Amino acid sequence: MAHDDIFSALADPTRRRLLDSLREEPCSVGSLVEALGVSQPTVSKHLKVLREAGMVSMRADGQRRYYALESATFLNLQTWVHGFVPPAPAFDLVAEPYADPQLASHEGTSQATVAAAQLGRTVGRGLEQVTGRAHDFLDRLPKPKFGRKR
Repeated sequence: MAHDDIFSALADPTRRRLLDSLREEPCSVGSLVEALGVSQPTVSKHLKVLREAGMVSMRADGQRRYYALESATFLNLQTWVHGFVPPAPAFDLVAEPYADPQLASHEGTSQATVAAAQLGRTVGRGLEQVTGRAHDFLDRLPKPKFGRKR
């Protein structure tokens, strides 16, 4: 499975909505049609793309088809994306124990509390940057066209 396949699959907003619908539990095609408010053939086409990208799996139960997220694919993608996130800077608690003026103003604030707050903000900013870059990347991908080929 190539990352290109995953990013191409994620480029379509309908497929992202399908994945969001499958976060909690596996769903039948019929319940996905109801949740998204689109036709059954449209849902089936998008589910096929997601299945081919390895993002969902299908289980047959009689005439019903249930789809579920393939968590291993998302874990592999998370590991790959994480490789692009710069490591959080180490904090020098001795030289700069109260770098945040808001925390420094509270009497009795421990250095560990200050460090934890600083680390949380740094990780949050890094995550925002990676998420923003991923959205920019996905916006630049060509949108696949469905329908008859001529």
